[in-house]
Amino acid sequence: MSPEKMVRMANQIATFFETQPDVDKAGRVAAHLGDFWEPRMLGQLRTHLEAGGDGLTPLAREGAERVLAEKERA
Repeated sequence: MSPEKMVRMANQIATFFETQPDVDKAGRVAAHLGDFWEPRMLGQLRTHLEAGGDGLTPLAREGAERVLAEKERA
């Protein structure tokens, strides 16, 4: 998948959870990414973050960082 599409998808997920009343919005983004993104997509997301994470909204970035940290610990 192109980096642009991946960023757009992550940002769309974050935009959805931004509108929800949950307190831990980044946690919900992380949970969604962990539940629905396959390992290759998460690997591409990790590479994108390591390269600076251009284009990711702050909430998408935080959720991505959380899910990737959780996957490292598992």
